[in-house]
Amino acid sequence: MAVFLGAIKKLAKRNKDFRRELATNAHSQLVLMCLEPDEDIGEEVHEEVDQAFVVVKGKGEAVLDGVRRPLRKGALLIVPAGTRHNLVNVGDQRLRLYTLYAPPQHPPGTVHATRAEALAAEAERAATTDA
Repeated sequence: MAVFLGAIKKLAKRNKDFRRELATNAHSQLVLMCLEPDEDIGEEVHEEVDQAFVVVKGKGEAVLDGVRRPLRKGALLIVPAGTRHNLVNVGDQRLRLYTLYAPPQHPPGTVHATRAEALAAEAERAATTDA
């Protein structure tokens, strides 16, 4: 079990990695994210994973089943399992946030400095899972 007690806003504001896992338990996971201007997380659907996003800095947009909604500092977005979603940084500075997955989505210790690195790791993981 990974207990997390920390200044999450401060950690999220300092994070420069696209994805950085902070704590993983049997039923949940805490991950920091940072999107560069005009970057997005990539459209995805987690069939059995609920996800919550909290924006701590920047300006973004959530695309939920094709519907766009603004995301600003302090926003909480809860995405139920099965919902097609994407987050886009529409500002001119980094969009910093943290996300909670339930159940966990990424291996403990995951750090992806860039979106390209995250995509490559996910493709590799899918290839080994399908093999």
